[in-house]
Amino acid sequence: MSISGESSKSPNLRLAILILAAGEGSRLGGYPKALLKKGGESLLKRFIQSTQSFDPIETLVVTGFYSDQIEAEIKLIKQFVTNPITWVKNLQLELGQASSVRLGLESLRGDYDILMIALCDQPSIASAEIEALLGQFNQRAANQEIILPMVNGQRGNPVLFSRRLIDQILSIPGMACRPYMDERPELVKLFITDNQAYLMDVDTQADIQKLGLDPI
Repeated sequence: MSISGESSKSPNLRLAILILAAGEGSRLGGYPKALLKKGGESLLKRFIQSTQSFDPIETLVVTGFYSDQIEAEIKLIKQFVTNPITWVKNLQLELGQASSVRLGLESLRGDYDILMIALCDQPSIASAEIEALLGQFNQRAANQEIILPMVNGQRGNPVLFSRRLIDQILSIPGMACRPYMDERPELVKLFITDNQAYLMDVDTQADIQKLGLDPI
């Protein structure tokens, strides 16, 4: 599937994907969220498979806690997909998620046009949700560089960024996407939707039951 929409100004855009999978999962009792399973497959595998129809030129997973387990899963996933998947380990986890985002941005090597930054624990995100985000990107105004899903007033994920914006962020030492967005709201196109998939993630054992995941 090529990345195109009603607008003809940005057909066949090259997509890169950055997946954040460095967290400790402390509220789960210490468990890698990326390896939670639904239908017998890890959330990481399900998400990566859902992106393949968009022919991403690069998928980069940022690991941290449980890096050995997650990297082993990535190696297994690579056997089932044709697009390249790599990973990088965050050695500064004490600096929080922003450090994983920054490391991921600095580690991307593909010549992409759009970057999708995704969480590893959103079991309801599938190809339809990704396609809707890309459609919004194709319909953005000239000054809009970010597509942010917004559900009932809450920020969702994944989020799309233009390559031009990522280059601007990288030109500022230590800058990450969230603070840059907050400082420049005029660059953000809000995707107002009632699709709860953009909000659903896993923090607690109760979430595992609510989202129909295999128990750990």
